[in-house]
Amino acid sequence: MQQWVEGRVVKKVRWSEGLYSVRFDAPVEAFAAGQFTKVALDLDGERIGRPYSFVNAPHERPIEIYFNTIPEGPLSNRLAALEPGDRLWVNPKPNGLLTLAETPNAEHLWMLSTGTALGPFLSILKTEEPWRRFRRVVLVHAVRYLRDLSYQDEIGALRAAHPRQLSFVPVVSRECLDGALPGRIPAHILDGSLEGRAGLQLSPADSHVMLCGNSAMIADTLDVLSRRGMRRHRRREPGHISTEKYH
Repeated sequence: MQQWVEGRVVKKVRWSEGLYSVRFDAPVEAFAAGQFTKVALDLDGERIGRPYSFVNAPHERPIEIYFNTIPEGPLSNRLAALEPGDRLWVNPKPNGLLTLAETPNAEHLWMLSTGTALGPFLSILKTEEPWRRFRRVVLVHAVRYLRDLSYQDEIGALRAAHPRQLSFVPVVSRECLDGALPGRIPAHILDGSLEGRAGLQLSPADSHVMLCGNSAMIADTLDVLSRRGMRRHRRREPGHISTEKYH
């Protein structure tokens, strides 16, 4: 049976149309950066919950989740309507394997995300471990429009703190933006433009890739990377690519 504890909203941020983050206090158990939990609301006599990644690092409070509203989604629109002081329900037990504890050692770490899947990567980057373990880190955030490039202050602070290690590459598919690559992540791996922008080679010899985002991006990126001899990482069969399964 699903466990729930009560949480209270501290702050809501509307990043753009349909794009929100909610910060809340709740007695969740210790988690690893990159993990997720379930957040729920009582709707029409039923408790509806969905998985959301932690955006905050394990040492940070309040808890923060980042999400987009779905027109027919019963939960996301109600989450977006919450205000400070409102109640929600949280599963206190974290889950997920998209963590650095599950990531093999490499020279370079590539974090490729679309939309709200930026969240778990921010959680990881706000800890000390990636800066100890990897010589270079490349964070890629792919969105449709400029307005969807959220958390720019946080990313800017990370770049300022680790100027020689962190590269940030925005990808914007439906607008032209100076400094951003157009189109989709897989195409930029295929033609080498992502590596050109990062100033770094993406190869199985020295790179590990973490993928988080929409299923089409993940499937197409896995296909492109497989042509370079890169494969999914598993505990029993070490590889070069980590993904998450939300449940």
